Amino acid sequence: MRSPRTEAREQPPLAATGEKSTKQRRPSPAKNKIKRINETTHTSRTIKKPSTEPFITCSLHNSRSYTDDSEVPFTEEDYRRRKQHPNFLDHINAEKMVLKFGKNVRKFATYVVAAGLQYGMEGGILHAFFKLAWLGEVPALPVFGDGTNVIPAIHVLDLAGVIQNIIDHVPKLRYLVAVDESVHTLEDFVKCISRSTGPGKIQKVPKENAFLTKDLTQENIDHLLVNLRMEALFVKENFNIRWFAQAGFVENINSILKEYKQSRRLLPIKICILGPPAVGKSSIAEVLAKYYKLHHIKMKDVISEAIAKLEAIITPKDVTEGEEEGEEEEEEDNVEEAQELLEGIKESMDQNAGRLEDQYIIRFMKEKLKSMPCRNQGYILDGFPKTYDQAKDLFSQFVCSLDASDEFLKERVMNLPESIVTGTHYSQDRFLRALSNYRDVNTEDETVLNYFDELEIHPIHIDVGRLEDAQNRLAIKQLIKEVGEPRNYGLTDEEKAEEERKAAEERLAREALEEAEREHKEAVETAEKVARWEEWNKRLEEVKREERELLEAQSIPLRNYLMTYVMPTLMQGLNECCKVRPDDPVDFLAEYLFKNNPETQ
Repeated sequence: MRSPRTEAREQPPLAATGEKSTKQRRPSPAKNKIKRINETTHTSRTIKKPSTEPFITCSLHNSRSYTDDSEVPFTEEDYRRRKQHPNFLDHINAEKMVLKFGKNVRKFATYVVAAGLQYGMEGGILHAFFKLAWLGEVPALPVFGDGTNVIPAIHVLDLAGVIQNIIDHVPKLRYLVAVDESVHTLEDFVKCISRSTGPGKIQKVPKENAFLTKDLTQENIDHLLVNLRMEALFVKENFNIRWFAQAGFVENINSILKEYKQSRRLLPIKICILGPPAVGKSSIAEVLAKYYKLHHIKMKDVISEAIAKLEAIITPKDVTEGEEEGEEEEEEDNVEEAQELLEGIKESMDQNAGRLEDQYIIRFMKEKLKSMPCRNQGYILDGFPKTYDQAKDLFSQFVCSLDASDEFLKERVMNLPESIVTGTHYSQDRFLRALSNYRDVNTEDETVLNYFDELEIHPIHIDVGRLEDAQNRLAIKQLIKEVGEPRNYGLTDEEKAEEERKAAEERLAREALEEAEREHKEAVETAEKVARWEEWNKRLEEVKREERELLEAQSIPLRNYLMTYVMPTLMQGLNECCKVRPDDPVDFLAEYLFKNNPETQ
């Protein structure tokens, strides 16, 4: 027999669905539920056929504090002993109304299902931790508080199975608990996520730090800080459920993680770009890595990183307080093995003129590609593998083979600035030697591409020489078309703000340029108009001058005629008219000219 229990106080509710969280808490969700229940009262009383309506109260109004036995889980029998917290009075009233409604309305059965924290599919409330782990931007996932609070939980598919069984069986018990068999704490959840898809470490932080997490609302935080043990006795004894995660979150993390990545389309993209030296592999890989948010893998960087890790292992470490918690049962690094491997690497490089043997290169490359960031986001292999043997232990989804003629590559290298060529393999001797080695290794019959053909991964062949595009924009566009859309979370808030800032700057610059161009155009048009007006006036004056000259030239014979035949007689007549001063001068002048006409005389 169970020990006596004290009356409980309510603790924060658990989330109802896997919907994406919003920034603000919705006002009085329980009141909205009560309103919807009241709205259905009139309709429900007219039901002619039996109907079952499960009411999923995704809140832990079942929480309580034990004074004598805190390990005893909450079951369906305890729901009447609850003492509601003032913050969740509306939730309790909604549950009571649902149960009362089912009793008062004939042929209408109602149920209250108290479900645990729901996980699965897109992650639910735990999505904030999944996202932090997947992005890999923090060295350790945060655990708010001491992390020892027990959180009852259930997979969304298992909760759907419970609901289906309620509809099928219509049990007499109206209040049911729906949780899996796990007894996981907040630390268990976070540590499991960190190990499976994140940095593998956790860090306990004050509870107040939860409010600094952008993807967590106040309601989400309440759910994560609940402390309650629950057991679904009735469900286990009476329902036939095809459980998806009966053992719990931790035991089924692989399936849950696969489900999460598929639901949110967070599948890694693995690209391999091959080709001769100076064909543009690194520049194309850099653009694609930025576009798809992939890890740009260069053989030189991988080797340097691996050697640095080995040196760090053999270097004594100082243990300081406040370090992140990692695998509790993780063994200490094998210093002797690291020392032996490091010596083998140095010996190999000494014997091969600074080059590393394939066995070490392949080992380091496999370790890099199996790292959590590469497994989460994916990667772009830049110029690796170089040989068929190197390709055997590697796998890529997309293979791009860039190529160009030797003459094109030589001309491209010759046109490179001296600042880029200095200290690289693009010097004349090193480049020609590297190009010759590439052609020798990749013959028509024996090439690294044959391995991918055998795996049915057909390479994307691009002849860079024919594209005549120094920036490789056409090649990048073709590759993006082949690979498809990015598979990640998209832009972060900071990146969106940066994009908006750049867009605003570009818009202002564009508007300023357009304004300057408009003003320049207006100034040019005004200057042209003034010039045309001056030219028109100049031509008009020229025309007038020419007309005057023409008129003067045409008037010379007329003046000569007048001066010879008209003006002498006319002047005499005028003089005579002035002397006589007749009453009619015009008639007098006409009579005078008639009488004194030289031709008549």
